[in-house]
Amino acid sequence: MKLLRTIALGALVAAALTPAAATASASVTPGDGLALTPPMGFNNWNSTNCRAEFNEDMVKGIADIFVAKGLKDAGYQYVNVDDCWALPTRNAAGDLVPDPVRFPNGIKAVADYVHSKDLKFGIYTSAGTKTCNSAGFPGGLGHEQQDANLFASFGVDYLKYDNCNNEGVDAIQRYTTMRDALRNTGRPIVFSLCEWGENKPWNWASSIGHLWRTTGDISDGYSSMLDIAKQNWALAQYAGPGHWNDPDMLEVGNGGMTEVEYQSHFSLWSIMAAPLLIGTDLRKASPSTLAMLSNRDVIAVDQDPLGVQATPLRTGGLDVFVKPLKNGDKAVLLFNEGDATARISTSAAEIGMPGAPAYKIRDLWTHTDRNTAGTIAATVPPHGSAMFRVSMDRQWVKYPPAVDAAATAPTVYAGAFPLVTGGSTVTTTATNSGRLPALAVNSKVVGPTGWSVKAASSPSTLVLTTNKSFSTKWTITPPAGTKPGHYSLTVTTTYAPNSTSSYTLEVVVPDPAPKAPAYLSDLPWLRTSNGWGPVERDHSNGENQGGDGNTMTINGVTYAKGLGAHAPGVIEYYVAGNCTTVTAEVGVDDEQGTNGSANFEVWADGAKVADSGVLTNAMPAKPLQANVTGATLVRLITADGGDGNSNDHGDWANAHITCG
Repeated sequence: MKLLRTIALGALVAAALTPAAATASASVTPGDGLALTPPMGFNNWNSTNCRAEFNEDMVKGIADIFVAKGLKDAGYQYVNVDDCWALPTRNAAGDLVPDPVRFPNGIKAVADYVHSKDLKFGIYTSAGTKTCNSAGFPGGLGHEQQDANLFASFGVDYLKYDNCNNEGVDAIQRYTTMRDALRNTGRPIVFSLCEWGENKPWNWASSIGHLWRTTGDISDGYSSMLDIAKQNWALAQYAGPGHWNDPDMLEVGNGGMTEVEYQSHFSLWSIMAAPLLIGTDLRKASPSTLAMLSNRDVIAVDQDPLGVQATPLRTGGLDVFVKPLKNGDKAVLLFNEGDATARISTSAAEIGMPGAPAYKIRDLWTHTDRNTAGTIAATVPPHGSAMFRVSMDRQWVKYPPAVDAAATAPTVYAGAFPLVTGGSTVTTTATNSGRLPALAVNSKVVGPTGWSVKAASSPSTLVLTTNKSFSTKWTITPPAGTKPGHYSLTVTTTYAPNSTSSYTLEVVVPDPAPKAPAYLSDLPWLRTSNGWGPVERDHSNGENQGGDGNTMTINGVTYAKGLGAHAPGVIEYYVAGNCTTVTAEVGVDDEQGTNGSANFEVWADGAKVADSGVLTNAMPAKPLQANVTGATLVRLITADGGDGNSNDHGDWANAHITCG
């Protein structure tokens, strides 16, 4: 008995002397009880970078907004600061020093303020000698325990640990060293490995951190978001409570995507059980941005305690994802990657629901409940999505049948904008997926004020039975003098009992087509997309803000006129059959050294009419000429050369079109 007491006493003493054992939750993964659902919060980097506006007042203001705008109640917890919070050099004791201009009261005071709102505070450093900012703030390599102790003294709850200037030290070693340092502080800290997926952290990081980046950095554009989503959704098997795949922060609200694309972005991250870290400046966020970020139906899918990342049932452009939920429901996302409106469907059987006469289906964006005989479907606009929660419910009969509204318009090629130039045709369709018939079905189209909308066939039917559709043709005419731009046609389908479904079709009134020869950089384009940054007129692509490009230079030759793109990119013009020839001198701009490659294509409507082949920085500009006679739309496409799009600054120098 005395021996047993001695052993027990020794164990207690050893535990007391071990900082990591201070509490069961003070260890840093695995099984420490932290991040059992994907972390939700805010990070300033995507909206402020290192600009002066990133400071103490801003961070405190974000905490206030979390409370005042209901984000805290929706589940957001972490207010995280990114790079540039510290001075460029450590102090005499080797500690990181908060920038006294940005944080005059120090980091602990900010953390205390965040904690006073019953929120949590996060900080940033890098697993290297310096952080990722070009100014070169000190990183954590070789200072892991010292920095971890400092962070714990600040009251840090979350550490983002980046990957720059790592001196080639093994990734597992670098991140394990910081994990152990965090454990030794005795403070529970969520550990985020920002390793960019370079060393496949999904294979080893679940014993080191709570989340790990699976990709490079996201940018505020659809192509970047889609590329990152695709990389991340292939890794579903590695995610779960306490260990999450991280496809980077949210761009919702930053302005580089449409509302439709942002909704897809938020839906994809949620069904992938990704961390939801807001990347927009909430001080400037619109009501629609706040509403999107606060959608509790969608957030509940992300935060479901079962912790399963959605498995893609089908991909290839019209994608179907399913995520099992703890109560037996299934979350379903229908996602249209492409540029043409499409109907996407799955079934209760395909997503793994037990057999039943009917099911309850909740639209997570319209917050409406319906019954379905088994079909889960929606007509989805380009880059858009529809998200549902499917449940077994014996009282399904109390919900109206699921009738979805849709609208389509003719396009010049698959994926082109629907153009409205007067007397255009739109077709609306209502489809009943419900077990019960829809009665007294009536469709209506409403355009902007002053637009003429006339039904060319009957807009109503008395009965619409299960899996049947009903269509109406409409003639749409905008008033004379309508300004060029994007406009919305709202389709509303009403049916008994007392139900409504709606759909928004975006149409475009184009600028007048050119009638004389011109440089393309002097003409209004119909649309553009770019791998990084906006397309530039008469400058190269600067990758960030508009106007940040340089003089176009290809193999030492400079050009005053042209278009600066970045692969993958598209620049499209409405020419209405008035033009015959496009010419340009194309090549990869010198500003990116010798690492870039791209190929340049000209398309007339749906046909490719010129292709440069793959060009590199080492090659001179190549003359390109294309016959576009009779085309309604002309596209300049910059592709990535087949090796990824890093440094692919594609110049369309002296790009010119002959018209009239």
